[in-house]
Amino acid sequence: MSAHAAPADDHHGHGHDDHHHHDPGFWKKYFFSTDHKTIGIQYGLTAMAFLAFGFYLMMVMRWSIAYPHQPLPEWMSWIFTDNWKARWLTDGKVTGETYNMFGAMHGTIMVFLGIVPLGFGAFGNYVTPLQIGAVDMAFPKLNMTSYWCYLAGGLTMCASFFMESGAAKSGWTNYSPLAGFADGQIVNQWLAGQTQWLIGLVLLISSSLLGSVNFITTIINLRARGMTWMRMPFFVWAMLVTGFLLLLAFPPLEAAGIMQLMDRVGHSSFFMPSGLYSASEGLADLSGGGSPLLFQHLFWFLGHPEVYVLLLPAIACVAEIIPVNTRRPLWGYKAMVYGVLTLGFLSFVVWAHHMYLTGMGPVVSTFFQTTTVLISIPSVILLTSMIISLWGGSIRFTPGMIWALAFLPMFGIGGLTGLPLAFNLVDLHLHDTYYVIGHFHYVVAPGILFGLFAGVYHWYPKITGRHMSNVMSHIHFWPSLICMNLIFFPMLTQGMAGFHRRWYNGGDAYMPSGEGSANVFSLIVEKHIDLNILMSMGAWAMAVAQIPFVINLFGSLLWGKKVESDNPYNATTLEWATPTPPGHGNFVTEPSVYRGPYEYSRPDCEDDYLPQWEEPKRDAAVPVASELPGTPTTHPSAH
Repeated sequence: MSAHAAPADDHHGHGHDDHHHHDPGFWKKYFFSTDHKTIGIQYGLTAMAFLAFGFYLMMVMRWSIAYPHQPLPEWMSWIFTDNWKARWLTDGKVTGETYNMFGAMHGTIMVFLGIVPLGFGAFGNYVTPLQIGAVDMAFPKLNMTSYWCYLAGGLTMCASFFMESGAAKSGWTNYSPLAGFADGQIVNQWLAGQTQWLIGLVLLISSSLLGSVNFITTIINLRARGMTWMRMPFFVWAMLVTGFLLLLAFPPLEAAGIMQLMDRVGHSSFFMPSGLYSASEGLADLSGGGSPLLFQHLFWFLGHPEVYVLLLPAIACVAEIIPVNTRRPLWGYKAMVYGVLTLGFLSFVVWAHHMYLTGMGPVVSTFFQTTTVLISIPSVILLTSMIISLWGGSIRFTPGMIWALAFLPMFGIGGLTGLPLAFNLVDLHLHDTYYVIGHFHYVVAPGILFGLFAGVYHWYPKITGRHMSNVMSHIHFWPSLICMNLIFFPMLTQGMAGFHRRWYNGGDAYMPSGEGSANVFSLIVEKHIDLNILMSMGAWAMAVAQIPFVINLFGSLLWGKKVESDNPYNATTLEWATPTPPGHGNFVTEPSVYRGPYEYSRPDCEDDYLPQWEEPKRDAAVPVASELPGTPTTHPSAH
C-alpha cells in the first residue's frame, strides 16, 4: 500500500462510502467532537492560549524584579481594568501580594494548563491512534469529556483573578498551612481564589485520569495487525508510560486537593496542625492534629512523575523527527524503550528529594539521593541514543529538525544542573534559590517547549495539508534560542549567590545601605542584581520572538505551500500512510504492519526508507511462512 493521496471521496472512511457518515453539524464537528484528531487540535490551541497567558504573567513578574520602583508600563498593563489596577497595584507598581498571585498562577498555568495538555493531550491524541493504525481512541466520548474537564478546570482557575480575593497566592505547590489560611477574609470560602484553585485542580486531575485510561486501553487493544510491541514507534511507548504515570500518580494529589478543600470549607484538619497562630487572627480555631508534611508527600508523589509527564512527550517528538531527518534508524531503539520504562518506575521513588529541608533523617535522605542519581541513567540513555542517531546521518535541516537539535543540548543543561540538587548537603544551600528555577526551567522551557515546537513544525503538514514557512520558522527559532539562554543561564549564577526565588523586588531590599557596608550578603546582592535586567530584557524579547510563530501557525493555513504527497518526508511510521489531512476513520484501507518503525537506509532496499505498511516482495518459488499469529505473512528473503 502506498502513501499517495486518496481521492477526496475516500477521505472519510476506511473502506466505507461517504453516505454512511452524515454531516454532524458545525458544533458537533468542531466543538463537541469525539474524533481524536479534532480533540487533539482543541487541546493544542487551548494549551497554547494558556501558555501565552502564563508567559504574560511571567513578564509582569520580571518587570517587578528588574524595576521594583517603577510602575508597569502601558504596553504591559493595558490588559488590566482601572479597578483591577487600583486594587492590586500600588501607584502602578507590583506589590508582594500581586507578585505571589502571579507566581502561583504562572507555575500552575504553565505546568497543568499548558505543557501537559500540549504534549500529552494534543500530540498524544492526534498522533498515537495514527501510529498504531487505529481508527480512533478506545473511548471517544470519554476523550471528549476529558477535554471539557480540562477546559472547565482552567477557566475556573483563571476566573479567580476577577474575584474579590484575587487568584491563588500560595505558590503553585499550594503548601499547607499557608494555603489553608489564604483568603481567610472572604466570608464565603467557595468564592475565594485559593478555593477555586483547588476546584480547578480536581477538574484537571479528573481530565488527566480519563485521558490516561483512554490512552492505555487504546495502545494495548487497538494496534493494527502486525503492530507488535517492538514494532511500535518510540512515540507510542512514551505515551503509554506517560499514561501510567498519570494514572498512578495523580490520584494521591486529587485526594490531597479534596482534603485541603475540606480544610478550607468544611473546617476539617487534615493538614492543619494544632497551635497555629497568625498576627491577624491570633490562635487558629481548629480541631488540629493535621500534618502539613502529609500534603507535601502527596503533592510531590505526583510532582516528580509530573516532570516526566511533561518531558516524555517532548522526547517522543524529537525521537520521531531525528530518524526521518537523518535517514538513519533510531540508534538503540530497544535500549530507549527499556530506558523509558525504567524511567517511569524510578520516577515514583524519588519524590522526597524535594523535601530535604523538612528534616528527614540521614537514612531516608541517603535512599532518595541514591534513587535520584539512578534516575539520571535512563535519561542519559535516551539523550545519548538520540545524539548517536545523528552520527553519520544525512541530516536535513527542516524546521522541525532545527528545534529537535536545539532540544538536545538544552535538555542536557537542564539535566546536568539538576544533579547537584540530588544531594541533600548541596540542596540545603540551593533550595528555593534561583538555581532551582534555572535548572527546572532549562528542562521545561528550552528543553520541553523546544521539543514540542519541533512536533508542531513536523506534523503540521499532516494535520493541515500545508507546509509552514521555512523562513518564518528560522525567524522564530534563532531569537528564541538566544533569549532562552539569556533568561535562564544567569539564574544559575544568581542562585549560587543566594538570590531567593520569591523576592518580588529582585533583591533590592538587600542592597547595601551605604558605602563601606559590612554586610557581606548585601555586597553579593549588589554584584549580581543587574542580571535581573538582562533576564527581563531576554523575557520580553522572547515574547516578541513568538510573533512569527503565531503568524506562521495560522497564516500557513491560507498561504502555506500545499502538501503534494501524503508522505512528504518519506517517513516510515503509519501516520504517513493516511490521507492528508486524515479523514473519518483515518485510513482508507485497514493497515497492516510488516516491520519495525525506523527502517531507513537499508542496504537491501532501493529507496532509503521502507515504510511499516509496505508489503514485502515475495518469491513465488518459495513457500510463504507466517511471522506471528495475526501478523501479515512475510518471506525470509523479503526486504
